[in-house]
Amino acid sequence: MGILLNEESRIVVQGITGFQAGVQTWQMLDAGTRVVAGVTPGRGGEWVMDGKVPVFASVRMAVAATGADVSVIFVPSHFAQDAIFEAIDAGVKLIVCVTEGIPVHDMLQVRHYLDRQDVVLIGPNSPGVMTPGESYAGVIPANIAIKGGVGIVSRPGSLMYEVLNVLKRDGVGVSTCVGIGSDPVKCTGYVEILKLFENDPHTEKVVLLGEIGGIEEEEAAEYISEMTKPVIGYIAGKTAPVGRRMGHLGAIIEEDVGTAQGKIDALQRSGVQIARHPEEIPQLLTR
Repeated sequence: MGILLNEESRIVVQGITGFQAGVQTWQMLDAGTRVVAGVTPGRGGEWVMDGKVPVFASVRMAVAATGADVSVIFVPSHFAQDAIFEAIDAGVKLIVCVTEGIPVHDMLQVRHYLDRQDVVLIGPNSPGVMTPGESYAGVIPANIAIKGGVGIVSRPGSLMYEVLNVLKRDGVGVSTCVGIGSDPVKCTGYVEILKLFENDPHTEKVVLLGEIGGIEEEEAAEYISEMTKPVIGYIAGKTAPVGRRMGHLGAIIEEDVGTAQGKIDALQRSGVQIARHPEEIPQLLTR
């Protein structure tokens, strides 16, 4: 068992007839994830994945017919806001939005709507959520992690993959990994995930992976000072120049705000052990 997802989770894939969604749905199925439905407007009544998954015209119909409680969104950015609203209104409890490049104004409206709902939205621009050996939703390769007691929460997706692979190589298992996404406006941040790990009996320690830009890691440090579980941290971007965009909109530092060293200092003040490089994380976890 882990946070957010487990072997009982029933997943609907929004945009399932698209190429990328189709590839990732096959991988989720191969990993044992219970993908029970797909949604593409105008394609209701079809079956995909060699007849394994029915397609519905709306999320509401998919939930009513299959009991889906998790949605994974792969639709293009200009349709993503409507897809998120549709999933919320259909009653799913967890939404994982893989789509990147959603306009900031659209996500601000989504955040305002979510404030009145009992729904967790991970993303946008999220690689997904995975509870190894049970279920995953998104694009995280299922074969790069083994089951265990370490929770992972990360902004950068590729760094999360690297760390998962390093942990597996050293025999360190993971309870759940969560990629919260790197877009500037997201609906679930570090603090919300850290709270879930703090209260999860299957998570013994936590790894926080961050990067330059914004103040999310500093906000996380404030909460970590109250946690009872050990936290290991790694911040990417120590050599990034001030004022230059590095990879995506979330990874930009302005003057002295959002620097790697500022984040490291804040986390260390809260008792977080900081790894100098990803390969050092397993050593810190086993101390």
